[in-house]
Amino acid sequence: MAKVIITCGKICSGKTTYAEKLRKELSAVILSVDEIMHAMFEFGAGEKHDEYVERIKAYLYNKSAELIETGINVILDWGLWTKSERRYTSEFYKSRNIDYEIHFLNISHEEWAKRINMRNSLVISGKTSSYIVDE
Repeated sequence: MAKVIITCGKICSGKTTYAEKLRKELSAVILSVDEIMHAMFEFGAGEKHDEYVERIKAYLYNKSAELIETGINVILDWGLWTKSERRYTSEFYKSRNIDYEIHFLNISHEEWAKRINMRNSLVISGKTSSYIVDE
């Protein structure tokens, strides 16, 4: 039976790398808010960013249910940082009788700070369109 794997962790905790590893192991499809945002708004969506993120998430929740219906495993690759987001996600899948797992990614503060600094330097140098994050 197909299931949804939900990656949960703060920015630069390794969610995308982990999701890619799971994709291969589970023959799954990764649904990523960042991937869509970068494809649509290479240089950022400005003041509409949060609105677009929420609309993309709504679309991806529905698309994930459709994929599960056809027997395809799904990995959600976004943070789910807040309890309310995790609660909504749990209720969404429970109400549709869809199996899901939440995978929490924890890294040390030192490793996280190192990754944030590396990402920020790539943004400044123009090698990525990710956002600069303050510690």
